[in-house]
Amino acid sequence: MADPKVCVSLEGTTVKEMADEAARANLAGADFVEVRFDRLYLKRPEAEAVEDENGEVKHIMPPDSEWPVREIESIDVEESIQSLKESIPLPVIFTVRPKEEGGHYPGEESQRIDILEKGIASGVNSIDLELSIDEEARSSLLEKAASAKVNIISSIHDTSTTPSAEELVNMVKENAKEGEIFKFCGTVNDHQDALQIVEASHELRTSPHAYAMMALGNGGDWARLHAPVLGQSLVYATLRSEFKLSNKGLVNIRDLKNAWTLMEY
Repeated sequence: MADPKVCVSLEGTTVKEMADEAARANLAGADFVEVRFDRLYLKRPEAEAVEDENGEVKHIMPPDSEWPVREIESIDVEESIQSLKESIPLPVIFTVRPKEEGGHYPGEESQRIDILEKGIASGVNSIDLELSIDEEARSSLLEKAASAKVNIISSIHDTSTTPSAEELVNMVKENAKEGEIFKFCGTVNDHQDALQIVEASHELRTSPHAYAMMALGNGGDWARLHAPVLGQSLVYATLRSEFKLSNKGLVNIRDLKNAWTLMEY
């Protein structure tokens, strides 16, 4: 069985929130944290008071895709990266996810590339580079990462659907490069979609490729929970612990590690 590493994706919207989350992730046994730098451009709103059918008032946060966005100029990129570097005790996967792939970065692509370059220059452990990045710009980022000895995660995020198991296997074989991790994150609409990721991972489990495949939605956590027997190299977890977290396809890091122990992975 594989011994996948666990990465906690940080969900804070300030440097301090991310630093606090990283400290908790370290205590929970994470191997990496993912700094979602694009989330620094979000402004966390107040929870909305909603009355249910029983007359009980619950405070519900709107989806983060509806949160207000900060001005690009309000974030000092170099200062924020330096502060994160000084305050996070774990190896960092640096990510600046564009809106087209489910992220929140509100600026121009050239500005996003500049932030990725600054992340590489800071000496992070790994950089997430979407395969959708312009070929010339991506080649330049790959060269800079190689010079700085920064590991590469080549990623695809499909926010609309999940390909078939056969398509996923071909996707990994075509895009996984030696020394890199290929990451796919899709969206499941039903359990049949979720099974496609499990089946593809099972077929690839003895391959030489390093990959992480997962999905959002009910059943999207299956590949995470069974990652050790599916040959996955890296599993993304969360610090969230709300009820029915599995409906979102996410899994709390402590629950993940307890599940692996229970299933004798």
